[in-house]
Amino acid sequence: MNKTTSTIIAALLIAAGIFFLGIFIKSGIDNMAFRDRQVTVKGLAEREVEANRVTWPIQYSVAGDNLLSLYDQVTSNNAKIVNFLTTNGIDKNEISINPPDTYNATTNQYSSGNFRYNYSLSCTVTVTTSKVAKVRELLDRQSELLKEGIPYSNSYINYEYTALNDIKPEMIAEATRNARDAAARFAEDSGSKVGKMKTASQGQFSIDEQSSTPFLKKVRVVTTIVYYLED
Repeated sequence: MNKTTSTIIAALLIAAGIFFLGIFIKSGIDNMAFRDRQVTVKGLAEREVEANRVTWPIQYSVAGDNLLSLYDQVTSNNAKIVNFLTTNGIDKNEISINPPDTYNATTNQYSSGNFRYNYSLSCTVTVTTSKVAKVRELLDRQSELLKEGIPYSNSYINYEYTALNDIKPEMIAEATRNARDAAARFAEDSGSKVGKMKTASQGQFSIDEQSSTPFLKKVRVVTTIVYYLED
């Protein structure tokens, strides 16, 4: 191989090196530019579900001057409430009876002295069950307790939805699809197309109720996703 041939080969190698170096540099620049182009979108998924658990406290008070008589009255009232519940589809193991809360007016040094009776007993019978429809039915019939001489009152009836894990995967998938749809619309408006996902953040699930229908719950989740944009 003469000197001229060696020189030509060396020049070709240098030219090839410069050519490929240019390609690599362009690729790197394009890749950096590509990574700088991104869009952040949010995807929402919602479900309306029925509560599958309810806590129903039935409260009443009795007053008088004889504690033993009041105790007998409380015992009788509790038995009537339990009978009303159990004969209408509520199991005994779903009923709890709290000890009565006793107020003694004679020992209250701050009393004005206008209290009519010496003693007052406040009682609560609580139903905790998955039979939400049954409880809603009995709430409409609760006035039957008045016929038994029980002056009941209802505190806050708590409806819960406890099957969140059953619908989580489907809702997350829906929220992710909605986020990608939003990204696709943005990309179309900007003359781009959606690339790979860069980051994803799943928001917390929330369960809310409407004041008029507390037994119906709205489950909601929002995902935040960052997508790369391509030409």
